[in-house]
Amino acid sequence: MPTDVEEWKDEIYGTDIRDHIERFAEDGWESIPDDEKDAWFERFKWYGLYHQRAGQESYFMMRIGPPSGVLEPGQFRRIVEIADEYARGPVSNPEFGNGWLDVTTRQAIQLHWIRIEDVPDIFEALEDVGLSTVQACGDSWRNIVGCPVAGKDKHEHVDAQGLADDLHDTFKKNEAHSNLPRKWKVSVTGCDEGCGQGDINDLAFEPAEKEVDGETVTGYNVRVGGGLARNEPRFAKNIDVFVTPEQAVEVAGGISALFRDHGDRENRYKARIKFLVDEWGAEKLRNVLQEEYIDFELETAGEDLRHSYSYNAGDADGKHDHVGVHEQTDGNNYIGLNVLVGRLGIDDGYEIADAAEEHASGEVRLTQRQNIILTDVPDDEVDALLDNPVFDEYSPDPHPFQRGSIACTGSEFCSLSIVETKNRQVRFSRWLVDNVSLPEGVEDFHIHLSGCTASCAQPQIADVSLRGMKTRKDGEPVEALDIGLGGGLGENPQFASWVADRVPADEVPGAIENLLGNFDDARRDGESFREFVAARDDEELADLVEPEETSYEDPFLHNTKRTWYPYAEEDGFDDSPAPARADGTPIPSDD
Repeated sequence: MPTDVEEWKDEIYGTDIRDHIERFAEDGWESIPDDEKDAWFERFKWYGLYHQRAGQESYFMMRIGPPSGVLEPGQFRRIVEIADEYARGPVSNPEFGNGWLDVTTRQAIQLHWIRIEDVPDIFEALEDVGLSTVQACGDSWRNIVGCPVAGKDKHEHVDAQGLADDLHDTFKKNEAHSNLPRKWKVSVTGCDEGCGQGDINDLAFEPAEKEVDGETVTGYNVRVGGGLARNEPRFAKNIDVFVTPEQAVEVAGGISALFRDHGDRENRYKARIKFLVDEWGAEKLRNVLQEEYIDFELETAGEDLRHSYSYNAGDADGKHDHVGVHEQTDGNNYIGLNVLVGRLGIDDGYEIADAAEEHASGEVRLTQRQNIILTDVPDDEVDALLDNPVFDEYSPDPHPFQRGSIACTGSEFCSLSIVETKNRQVRFSRWLVDNVSLPEGVEDFHIHLSGCTASCAQPQIADVSLRGMKTRKDGEPVEALDIGLGGGLGENPQFASWVADRVPADEVPGAIENLLGNFDDARRDGESFREFVAARDDEELADLVEPEETSYEDPFLHNTKRTWYPYAEEDGFDDSPAPARADGTPIPSDD
């Protein structure tokens, strides 16, 4: 039997949803029937809206997903303006204040505390500069991820931005591909670093060369079935298909249609294409694609160029994340800025937009490490741009512990997350910077904190992986983290090994300190951390992780999601100001 979600989508989905959003916006939050909220919230995702967690009723997260994270001149400023006007909440965050935007691990931007009544005005403001929230969430084509400096990078084999744009233009609002069994994540990589992270996407185009009609052609090999969520991680599998840039859109449409027709619509936990690949195998998937969905003869895979992949490859001294000042192909520069845990304040956003427009082209790009890039900076403007005080915080040369820190939304807003994440990861990184020395030669070290098994912070591909759990300490429930080690991408990717379960959150910095000390003592001949982990079994690794209380203090330890907002002074669910009307006044429970 189809799931409830499938039945809701059969009734109303795709572009038809917008009229209903505008109707609810005009009539207000209270016009959404209580017994229909689950259905409408599921549908709203197609337009980039997620209802926030319990205790925050009537407030939404909004996601804006440009292809490959490219924000053209004026677009970043417009998002900052929207955040300024519409994304301030009823309470302040002690670390970030009240008003920010979040850069995600899929090159998108998320805004919080959005009210349904304001959504039509936000849509209009976005569309005025060529942006949209369409299919930023929901069971359809999400934003295309890829090389964040495509078209400007000296290390690319093929300009992936053209294909990313073509896929975006072809499949957004495309009725034939708007209702898939589950989300559909697509990556396009054109460089020799592998920063599109194709291995963990449903569909990946990766640079390759092949002899076609007597000529060497640069195009893409196709991989299918990657993903991280639900404790069921998979790397995308090579389906033995090479496409030219001109063929890629048609092949992408064929694979999307295959998933639409054959994916599981009866069990949402098994609805991603990785499970279809498990069931069929790569050979059958290729055969069905050829026989039922593609009219021309598919070429077999070409010579892949993965041997040069360096992005998140686990090298001890590898900095291949685009942070820093780098020369473009045209002689200008791009400057990658570290945005700790992806959160960027509104006032800082204005200053960055000013700097980008004054000293460069005004274009801003987003990376899968939750950072931003300013492009087209002439040589004689680099120093002037970086003299702006805002870049002391958003630095092109951050400490490795801050450069490598990623965190998901967490229990601040997310209904799935088990623990608080962003403020905690900031506090972790500061404590580590002040108290822990990295072993000699280690200049790149990734720590990813994900609040649950949905893996939005991509913990399985980090040096140290942290995953939200709960446990008891001194007889009291506390927030805890599973610890994994040795994940990463590169030519031969590997997932982290989970070696310690339910470590109380206040003991995690001590565990990382002891782990790095043990690594330094036992490593051989400049061995990278990833090589060190790969050479040991889980039992040996578990012995190296020694959780310990330290001077680190964790103010969220006892929260365990029993509050409406983890940082509110009056934090009981009965103290929540939600739900609220358009002007922010609470709606009485007996209203």
